[in-house]
Amino acid sequence: MVYRVQSAAVLGIDAFPVEVEVDIALGLPYFNTVGLPEAAVKESRVRVGAALKNSGFALPERRITVNLAPADVRKDGTAFDLPIALGILGASGAIEGQRLRGWVAAGELGLTGEVRPVRGALPLAVAARDCGATGIILPCANGAEASVVEGLDVRTARTLGEVVAFLCGRGDLAQSTAMAATAKAIDQAPAEIDLADVHGQEQAKRALEVAAAGGHNLLLIGPPGSGKTMLARRLATILPTMSFEEALETTKVYSVLGLAPASGLVVERPFRAPHHTISDVGLVGGGSVPRPGEVSLAHNGVLFLDELPEFKKHVLEVLRQPVEEGRVVISRALQSVVYPGRIMLVAAMNPCPCGYATDPKHACSCSTNDIAHYRARISGPLLDRIDIQIEAPRVAYKELSAARAGDCSAVVRRRVEAARERQRRRFARCRCTRCNATMTPSLLRQHAAPDGKGRLLLEAVVDQLGMSARAHDRILKVARTIADLADAEHVSAAHIAEAITYRSLDRRGYL
Repeated sequence: MVYRVQSAAVLGIDAFPVEVEVDIALGLPYFNTVGLPEAAVKESRVRVGAALKNSGFALPERRITVNLAPADVRKDGTAFDLPIALGILGASGAIEGQRLRGWVAAGELGLTGEVRPVRGALPLAVAARDCGATGIILPCANGAEASVVEGLDVRTARTLGEVVAFLCGRGDLAQSTAMAATAKAIDQAPAEIDLADVHGQEQAKRALEVAAAGGHNLLLIGPPGSGKTMLARRLATILPTMSFEEALETTKVYSVLGLAPASGLVVERPFRAPHHTISDVGLVGGGSVPRPGEVSLAHNGVLFLDELPEFKKHVLEVLRQPVEEGRVVISRALQSVVYPGRIMLVAAMNPCPCGYATDPKHACSCSTNDIAHYRARISGPLLDRIDIQIEAPRVAYKELSAARAGDCSAVVRRRVEAARERQRRRFARCRCTRCNATMTPSLLRQHAAPDGKGRLLLEAVVDQLGMSARAHDRILKVARTIADLADAEHVSAAHIAEAITYRSLDRRGYL
């Protein structure tokens, strides 16, 4: 007899339906799993056998064949333990009829029959809803994140026996509705740090506001102790509040890695700051069994690279695609996986190896060759992709001791959200463009064309400094954002002039 149980498997950050077919036939006792199972799936026969025995059920002394369809896609993880166990019970008659029709099951089994949490519960629930399932049965620890998905009955279980009792009509499973007020929770996320903590650095704080308003990448350059890291860590506090769709996208990444919060939904924009010793796989993702990297963990948030020149050059170069396209493509011989990577890249660096090349209070001990070699660690094409390059000079004592440090994060965030709202209306018909930083060339010509004086100013600067075409476009995008902050309909020469001041490396001839 063949018994079928619906389940799902994660590929990238999304899931696809998998039908678990279990056949019990006459023959010598044997348990075989087919359908391109990876090691963790093959080992499920040991866990399932012990879980059935310790839950009071007998493992049939016959030939058991488990097929995971579609059979041409690799399956990984421990989420198939529960559906395989239910399939065996159904094929042996312990579960009457097709009681599992309309239900998707996923969960890891302990040897005692305990149902343990699995990774990717949120994308599993999305796949279950999309394939028309009535509900999904998951471990208790995964109920909160799965309940984010509307229109799906989410049931949770602690043991295999509870699931069997539910399917046989002898009991009920807990219904997870913990995330009913998720949309309100997004607005209640507290901020522990504030932009008002930063004294001085008015130009850098203005650059942070412009970057947040347009979603622009940012590079802070300055001597040690000038507040570069402090500024960068406060960027997330002035970014617009995450929409429910953005929170769902981000949570799917964390769910796949088993890092979803207890509340079920990531409600604060991520801020990831990997160490400069990180590998390229750790940064963008990949591996023998592909997993998301720091870029994807920062999706819809900030990826901060402190001491940028200290990162290995080949590690920095892999950032080109995600910074430009907002996604990471991991290609393997048998399949390709796409991870989201729509980030704001924020970096900080010293002007030279010793850090004091631009500090009037300290003498620089670096030679010209040392400085050139240090800056050459960052390629021109990568710097071209950073819209705003601003210097953060040493802060004077008078500014440090000032009683008032400027606007707080909440005030700046309101201005940023007003500018983003203008962009949302402007790009309402563009599916791939959410903010000024992602404008296509056609949108750039349509919405960021400067007036006559602005065009002459931009032409003179581009020709004099020998800027690339990409740098030219970045200036126009930043100028459009400055105009949005000023509630201006058109880009003027004043907006172009301010945008040019945010290209410090171009103006100093570092590129």
